Amino acid sequence: MIPKKAAIIDMGTNTFHLLLVALYEDRFETIYKEKIAVKIGQGGISQNMILPEAQKRAFHTLKHFRNLIDGENITNIFAFATSAVRNAENGSAFVNEIKETFDISVNVISGAEEAQLIYEGIRFSGSLNGQTSLMMDIGGGSVEFIIGTAQEAFWRKSFEIGGQRMLDLFHYHDPILIEEAENLTEYLKGNLEELSSAIAQYKPVALVGASGTFDTLTDIYFQSLHQNKSKTQQVFDLPRPSFDEIAEKLLNLNKEERLKIPGMIPMRVDMIVVASCLIKYILKLVPVNVLICSNYALKEGVIAQLMGKHSLAPAESR
Repeated sequence: MIPKKAAIIDMGTNTFHLLLVALYEDRFETIYKEKIAVKIGQGGISQNMILPEAQKRAFHTLKHFRNLIDGENITNIFAFATSAVRNAENGSAFVNEIKETFDISVNVISGAEEAQLIYEGIRFSGSLNGQTSLMMDIGGGSVEFIIGTAQEAFWRKSFEIGGQRMLDLFHYHDPILIEEAENLTEYLKGNLEELSSAIAQYKPVALVGASGTFDTLTDIYFQSLHQNKSKTQQVFDLPRPSFDEIAEKLLNLNKEERLKIPGMIPMRVDMIVVASCLIKYILKLVPVNVLICSNYALKEGVIAQLMGKHSLAPAESR
């Protein structure tokens, strides 16, 4: 069969992702993918604004993405914006301007829709089985948690406590001060009470992290073993002792030192400290021996929905 081509744009608070794919009945092939640290939440996320400089970076990136999409003659474009845009007072104007400038219709999704797409992406990666797992995706603006199995998600919620927000609130010194890390933990405890209740109710026995921070943590882990991650594998295990060791190192180094860690990438170097504090807190609630890390997240959840429908109607959350 002739594949249907599609472009997926994930306009995250920290990172913009582009994924160009050819869709078949039972599989998809990646034509091209790219991620750019646009940081649309930088400077304005705490005031619920997208600042002019951030918009300039976003438009520069979208122009680049549009050229790549046109180069592949792709007309099916699925663009999604998340926390920074859905909470910004000028979010609607921002989205309207994107439509006028690039003829790209941006779907500003709710936290619940975002969590559902992340769940479908993680499930698509093969990270889940019959046991109950807690899944998490640490974005720049929000963090999504899902509890479920490969069959269904029992509980899902998006919390507006993303990396950029945690960074703005608690990470004033570099390396982070013990007091700042402790204050962050108290903040998480206060803001994640619903999650604690859900964990008590559903009793997950595994922890799955989606993409982003977890990609970088596994890169650092494999580099420490003098190995490279398989390009064809979508799921990686990160032993708990190795995570603890990496997190300890990240919390005690400044930015310049963190950048020298093999496997670290510049776009993660700032937020990975507060993200590691969050993971450490979650591991107190779900004490596992291994962190399961999925390469797939929101973008692949969109693909899973498109393939599940065998059509290219705009993705909807069930």
